[in-house]
Amino acid sequence: QVQLMESGGGLVHNGGSLTLSCVPSGSIFTINLMRWYRQAPGKQRELVASISSGGSTDYVDFAKGRFTISRDNAKNTVFLQMNSLKPEDTAVYYCNADIAPYSDYRLYDFWGQGTQVTVSS
Repeated sequence: QVQLMESGGGLVHNGGSLTLSCVPSGSIFTINLMRWYRQAPGKQRELVASISSGGSTDYVDFAKGRFTISRDNAKNTVFLQMNSLKPEDTAVYYCNADIAPYSDYRLYDFWGQGTQVTVSS
């Protein structure tokens, strides 16, 4: 059973920084795209950033220049470094990945449980 586990969330002051981590577990053959999403209270879940297995990255506008997504393919881990955090960045941040388990080698969409990020003003 493949699972994603996020960590690194917490409470930070306006302008502060946090780094989120996401570690998959289980019997994994390969991981393709890895992404971070977030969902603020009363709002829809939105994409933050994505990174391919080759390291190509893509960011939504609000993340550009402040957030950095990276991955360690040897450890199947994806990170989201967040700088210059604002109160509007307060949300639950979710890890998402396209993973092929050894059970059938097809890519499936997996989600973590989320980690809370709260930015105080």
